[in-house]
Amino acid sequence: MNIISGKAYIIIYLSLAIFSMEMILRLASGGRFSFGNILISLTFSLSIAILFYFISSLFQEKYNHLLSLILLGLTSFIFSSQLIYFKFFKTYYTLYSAGNASQILEFWRDIMALSIKHLPWLTLLMLPTLLFAFYGKKLFSFKKVTGSYRISLVCAVMLTHTISLISLSTSGKEPYSAYDLYYKNSAPIQSTEQLGLLTTMRIDFQRLVFGWEPSLEATPLDKNASTESEANMAEHNILPIDFEKLLSTETNPTLKEMHRYFSNVEPTEKNNYTGKYKGYNLIFITAESFSPYAVHKEVTPTLYKLVNKGYNFPNFYNPSWGVSTSDGEYVACTSLLPKSGVWSFFKSGDNHMPFAMGNQLKQLGYKTVAYHNHTHSYYRRDISHPNMGYAYKGIGNGLDVKKTWPASDLEMMVKTNPEYINSQPFHAYYMTVSGHMQYNFQGNNMAAKNKKYVDDLPYSEQAKAYLATQVELDRALEHLLEQLEQKGIADQTLIALSADHYPYGLDKETIDELAGHPVEENFELYKSPFILYTKGMKPVTIDKPASSLDIIPTLSNLLGLGYDSRLLMGRDIFSDADPLVPFLNKSFITEKGRYNSITREFTPAKGIKVDEEYLKQIAAEVERKFYFSAKILETDYYRKVLAN
Repeated sequence: MNIISGKAYIIIYLSLAIFSMEMILRLASGGRFSFGNILISLTFSLSIAILFYFISSLFQEKYNHLLSLILLGLTSFIFSSQLIYFKFFKTYYTLYSAGNASQILEFWRDIMALSIKHLPWLTLLMLPTLLFAFYGKKLFSFKKVTGSYRISLVCAVMLTHTISLISLSTSGKEPYSAYDLYYKNSAPIQSTEQLGLLTTMRIDFQRLVFGWEPSLEATPLDKNASTESEANMAEHNILPIDFEKLLSTETNPTLKEMHRYFSNVEPTEKNNYTGKYKGYNLIFITAESFSPYAVHKEVTPTLYKLVNKGYNFPNFYNPSWGVSTSDGEYVACTSLLPKSGVWSFFKSGDNHMPFAMGNQLKQLGYKTVAYHNHTHSYYRRDISHPNMGYAYKGIGNGLDVKKTWPASDLEMMVKTNPEYINSQPFHAYYMTVSGHMQYNFQGNNMAAKNKKYVDDLPYSEQAKAYLATQVELDRALEHLLEQLEQKGIADQTLIALSADHYPYGLDKETIDELAGHPVEENFELYKSPFILYTKGMKPVTIDKPASSLDIIPTLSNLLGLGYDSRLLMGRDIFSDADPLVPFLNKSFITEKGRYNSITREFTPAKGIKVDEEYLKQIAAEVERKFYFSAKILETDYYRKVLAN
């Protein structure tokens, strides 16, 4: 075999190797392809390849070969680990999450199972490195380069990078375009599709190091600052915040912008449901991977009862966010949208969180407790949950349950009920885990435990295993209702339950199987029941679109709590406020229809027509909700306007 001594050939190989990994990852994760994003990925790959060659040409020949092999091997490892992470969490990890990788390794059995399942893809991702290891010395020259050639390599990196930046504008500058994702927005999935994984991770690194903060280009609300007269407070869910004074004395431009925005947000009016359950006990549950497919009249009768005999919300959504369960909890417990690139719940651990149910009810003399039947510090709940006003227990911090994977929701409920049920009024918060993937009968203890209940169902094994895990949640709720009944307080206890996210551990084919039809992936995939129930109530159906973002204002209004609806991103579902359901990719649903930000198409509700101005207004409001949610987290805003 002839030795290829031309220096350009190794650059060509490295660029094709990196580009092939980008395309393989996109194929393996079901990403979208277009001429524009392929071209952008190719030019960025070329720029990175030249940089790799420059780095691995600075030393003696034997070290240059080793260094180039290390760089290529590290690249293969990054792509492989991101693929497994995507298969596990349906998103790509950020460098912030990678810094907490020790927690993810608690799922090493699932990681191994996924790695074996996707071994062909992993082999393809490792192939460029393997070929380079075996044939690199025979094919390429690794001699040290000096002088003008080094300068030319630096110029080549700059030139190809500049070409890449110019190409960003080819698809426009709309939200979630390549240009927007590179300069303004943070969304790992869309960014990987549009820019490539390595460019996405490089941008993530830059933002992490330099403290990137989101920007706002949407037109700010422009009304007169609201006044908190006694009459206004009596009619609306607001607190006595003197925004005029805050605006006149504030010098920080960001805080001033926030005061102006929140002073102009239209508050929700009190309504017939205000205080309907004042003084009631509250049990609030975030249920792991709960979904419509978990509700089965014969197999999960308690869930079926709670969904159909309480408040029924047929248009309720649990969008997925960047940090899996933690972000899902954060939205449900705070009515704020998570900030991309960080663990928002953990970051909130030092902030004043007055609207969390634990803090609101603790002030009224409630006993407030929280439980999670997994490692107590996972996602740093040991920081976030006490800060919400709870006496918090998890495994390793006072909750003693059997060490199985996943742990039993029923056992958690049996062990913890006695700790609060005799202390009225009480508020208990649960984050469950029995519904966790992987969905099979070999490695999932809850699926194996409840297999007999699903054996005769006409479903695939994965579908049966999923439903079997939800049986454990059903039995936990059955036990809870029995205990409330025995204590004579079932009709004085409000139960609220929503999912953390849809069951992304299921294959798409299995979700379609359980649904009985192909599930639309931008909206329908995230539709989920929201349980709101108390014994003896008359079933009520609320058709308006709503989401987990609306839980805290809805519960606050029902319990007659003093809260400020202007400072939350969700709205009381029972109010007459216009509904708005935002999604991670900035798609949205209103009562007039749904807008898909990826296809940039609006599908109106039946008999409804909207103009372009309406879409611009709603899109701008979605941008504001993401922006000001992040600013509340960054600035500890509630402490500045509400803390005594």
